[in-house]
Amino acid sequence: MTNIFMTRLHEFTVILYAFSVLLYFFDFLNHNRKANRIAFWLLAFVWVVQTISFIFYMYKTGRFPVLTIMEGLYFYTWVLITLSVIINHLLKVDFIVFFTNILGFIVMVIHTFAPVEYGSHIMGKQLISELLLIHITMAILSYGAFSLSFVFSLLYLIQYDLLKRKKWGKRLIRIADLEQLERLSYIFAVVGVPMLMLSLILGLQWAFLKLPGMPWYDIKIIGSFLLLIAYSIYLYLRIGKEQAGKSLALWNVASFLIVLINFFLFGKLSSFHFWYG
Repeated sequence: MTNIFMTRLHEFTVILYAFSVLLYFFDFLNHNRKANRIAFWLLAFVWVVQTISFIFYMYKTGRFPVLTIMEGLYFYTWVLITLSVIINHLLKVDFIVFFTNILGFIVMVIHTFAPVEYGSHIMGKQLISELLLIHITMAILSYGAFSLSFVFSLLYLIQYDLLKRKKWGKRLIRIADLEQLERLSYIFAVVGVPMLMLSLILGLQWAFLKLPGMPWYDIKIIGSFLLLIAYSIYLYLRIGKEQAGKSLALWNVASFLIVLINFFLFGKLSSFHFWYG
């Protein structure tokens, strides 16, 4: 009975989230502040429901729920929604909230309507450890930071194109200026890189203790290090070479593609990342 209720609750939350994204899109096109306010309060309500559900599930399972692909997606969605609410409240940058919520909505839909993999839940219960929990949690948080960095870089490219084509108008004004977009993209990359690095260290330590026969050439490990290298190069170009502008934004967007590939594809091909399989 509880499982049915939680499923219906997730479906209801998806509907509310969809309305929120649609209203943000309407505001995106027409600069409608009323639609923006309603969208924000719907988003805030979705965040409350997600948080309560997350706490309830954590109480039910007796652990921090990130040990399966479905739990990971749910936590990733919660991170994106939380960041959206904070950004909307503190920075008042509507377009960033809009694009972030599109990404969050896609992940929520995947989580809600994908088939449940019962075997992975059983495996997750058998392999619980604090080290593993911290590793997965930090990895997902770093993905959240990279997601926001990607959104800022994408908006930078949009703004750059509008300025280059001299498309003056409300959209140009409502998108933050290029300098702010570039700075915020850099800040979230700075947050994400050390989180990912610590997550890899903890994950390798856990694997060394629990899976002594693990192949070190596993595709998921290689993908994670490629991701770390890509964003480290981004930081090097930004700090060491003092590079800026369109080329740096394009590098950031390309690096985020590695995030998606590493999360959804390499995990499926991995021989030991059970929570992706």
